[in-house]
Amino acid sequence: MTTAPPAPAHRRRALGPVGDLAGSEIGRLQKGYLDDRPDAVAALARLRRGAGKDVAAVPDLWGLLDTEPLYDDPVLRQDAAHTALYTAATLYSLHQQSRGTRMHKAGGDELGTAVRRLMPGSDMDEPTRKRFVRAGTAQTLPVLATRLREIVLLLRREDLALDYALLAEQLYQWQQPPWGPDSVRRSWGRSLHTHRAKSADPANGDTTADASTAPTDTQKDSAQ
Repeated sequence: MTTAPPAPAHRRRALGPVGDLAGSEIGRLQKGYLDDRPDAVAALARLRRGAGKDVAAVPDLWGLLDTEPLYDDPVLRQDAAHTALYTAATLYSLHQQSRGTRMHKAGGDELGTAVRRLMPGSDMDEPTRKRFVRAGTAQTLPVLATRLREIVLLLRREDLALDYALLAEQLYQWQQPPWGPDSVRRSWGRSLHTHRAKSADPANGDTTADASTAPTDTQKDSAQ
């Protein structure tokens, strides 16, 4: 009798066109930023100005991302897709600021998992939990973006990456009433509660950088 191999601890869920495009565009900017390409550094500096804001009200962001593929899909709600893409990219740009490693990781942590990594051991840190709950109870996307910005700043401080392609897909889903917001909230809640501390899983080779040794600024960011 044979035994089936254990399922992997994390499987990348299938993404729709918004998540796929976000992964491509954010990945492109991330590579350019880490390679210190002036165009990518400048683009992320401009995108950061929209982090936590209603991206539709920040004209300076227009044209920084290639949104043409969104208009090739007749089923896609284009306004919602555009907003989700830019909201994810602005949050990523803030997350990546002054960091020399990838803060977007395809197939990496979902939001709830990343938030749980902020909490020491098996303890549920109440201030962090409250920020997460506040994000989950947001009633509009601009309010959600503002509350996600607070969480992204915490993740950046601890050098914890996020799957921004997945986040973009979820921000698009969040805008699909009546089921969208509840579906995203359930997914975030599950990922928070199913995360296991890395210290309890010796097979997990990821490590969290010590915030005291993480870089706080770089010349390329301070120049913008």
